[in-house]
Amino acid sequence: MKLTVTHTLTCPLASPSRAVEHVLLTALSTPQQRVERWSIEMPGFADAATFRDGFGNKAYLVSQTKPGDTLRVTVSGTVETIDRAGVLGRLEYDPPPAMFRRPTRQTKPDAALIDGIDPSGGRIAALHEIMGRLHEGRAAMHQSQSAGVQEQASGSAPADLAHAFIGAARALDIPARYVTGYLLDEAGAASFHAWGEAFDEGLGWIGFDALLNVCPTERHIRLAAGLDAIGTMPVRMVPASTEMPAETIEIVEG
Repeated sequence: MKLTVTHTLTCPLASPSRAVEHVLLTALSTPQQRVERWSIEMPGFADAATFRDGFGNKAYLVSQTKPGDTLRVTVSGTVETIDRAGVLGRLEYDPPPAMFRRPTRQTKPDAALIDGIDPSGGRIAALHEIMGRLHEGRAAMHQSQSAGVQEQASGSAPADLAHAFIGAARALDIPARYVTGYLLDEAGAASFHAWGEAFDEGLGWIGFDALLNVCPTERHIRLAAGLDAIGTMPVRMVPASTEMPAETIEIVEG
C-alpha cells in the first residue's frame, strides 16, 4: 500500500529568545516499509545537526535564535508499506536487544496482566496473549463506561496500551520497546500512533498493536523507537513548554 502523509505541528515555545529542538519525525526504510520521499520543514532545519541516537533513530537537533512564540513543523512524505505480519526483523542501527529490558517509570509491569503466562512454552504465543488481554481489558472498560460506570481506567490510549505491553514483556525477561508512527485506520482516519515491539531470537523484532489487537499492518508507518513515550517524543524542546502542540494529520492512499 502506498501512503502519503502530511503532518503539521504548531508548538508553543517557552522562550522567545532561544530554543533548541530534538526532532524524531523521520520515517526510515525497513522490511515493512520503503520510503520514497520524506521531508521536514521548520525554521532552522537546513542547518540542523543530524545523527543516529542510541536507539538507532535518525534524529535532528535544531537551534533557533529569536524563534518567536510558536514553532511550526510540517512533515510530508510517501511510503510504500508491506504487511509482514508485524515482523520487522533486525535493523542496521539497532542497539543490543538487552538494552530494552530496562524498566522505566512509564512501563511498570502489571502482575495481573502476566498472571499464568509462561514464555517458555512459546514466546510469540505469550506476547499475543498479553496483547489480547490488553485489548479485551480496554473493550471491557468501554462497556462499563457505556453502562454508566464512571470509573477511571488506564490503558485507554495507544501510549498507555503500548507502555502496558512493554512492561509485561520486560517482566517476562523479553526485550520490548516503544514505537511511534502513523496509522490510517479502516475508516480512513489518520493519527499519530504508538505500539510495542518485542524481540524474538529467531524472528528479530515483532510489532504488537494492543489498541487494534493486531501486529502492525500496511496501514502503519514506523518512525522511531525507544524505552517509552518520553524518549520518543516527536519534538522535544529546550526550554520545555507546558502547553500541548496543536496538530493536523492527513494520510492518503495511493
